[in-house]
Amino acid sequence: MRVVIAEDSVLLREGLVGLLSRFGFDVVAAVGDAAALVTAVEQTAPDLVVTDVRMPPGFTDEGLRAAVALRAARPDLAVVALSQYVQHSYAGELLGSGQGRAIGYLLKDRVADVAEFADMLRRVAEGGTVVDPEVVRQLMLRGRDPIEHLSPREREVLALVAEGHSNAAIARMLTLTEAGVGKHIGNVLAKLRLPVSDDTNRRVLAVLTYLRGQQ
Repeated sequence: MRVVIAEDSVLLREGLVGLLSRFGFDVVAAVGDAAALVTAVEQTAPDLVVTDVRMPPGFTDEGLRAAVALRAARPDLAVVALSQYVQHSYAGELLGSGQGRAIGYLLKDRVADVAEFADMLRRVAEGGTVVDPEVVRQLMLRGRDPIEHLSPREREVLALVAEGHSNAAIARMLTLTEAGVGKHIGNVLAKLRLPVSDDTNRRVLAVLTYLRGQQ
């Protein structure tokens, strides 16, 4: 079974190469970014792609977007996303591609048995679907109002951010330290699962999410 691996961490990439080779997979390419992944698939025509989600240059969802594009071009290409977290953007699109066949989404920290992991890859390559239950749970919760996940204090801070107040002003209004306000805002950004990107301001995205929830 011919496999292309895409993983930006050199140690993890080489570890996957060794692991899959030990279980009888033929690793035809191992690359470190999304562009190289697309090129490797075009050049080697593998049976299976195992890709990380976050890769250079932006370390957001490059691997996932590349996987979606590859599946659009080759719906029969088996793809497994192997990530440390659930990336909501494009995850549903990837899992729904090819009528949901030959697709997988696994979380690195929840892979407890390497033999079972290798078996999961084979199942996907044979047309099956393997999705970590935590991925399913988080995608199901995605349709809920994300503001519901915030604590009352976090909502209060976000409301003041939406009104245009600075951290210093919010600290005075709520009798908090600026560091405390910064911590609350950090929690808000994490709970709203806003993507880290040079092209977007996460504070602005948080405000937009809040305003949509007030409509």
